[in-house]
Amino acid sequence: MDHIVRLDSRQEAALQAAADKFVALHNGDVMKALKEMMVLNGHLQQKLDELGATARRHIDERRTNQTC
Repeated sequence: MDHIVRLDSRQEAALQAAADKFVALHNGDVMKALKEMMVLNGHLQQKLDELGATARRHIDERRTNQTC
């Protein structure tokens, strides 16, 4: 874990409601919901990494073109 997230009571309640809905989508199977969330987060992280790499490439290309 990179950092600890602290939530106020309103944020905690909203997160709990979202989690309850997500578990309900999986017929109350908490482990199934957790596994799916981990997979979804993995896909999201992969996309973010790809976007970050693309952005870094564009920045490097601009720097190279400016020095020429």
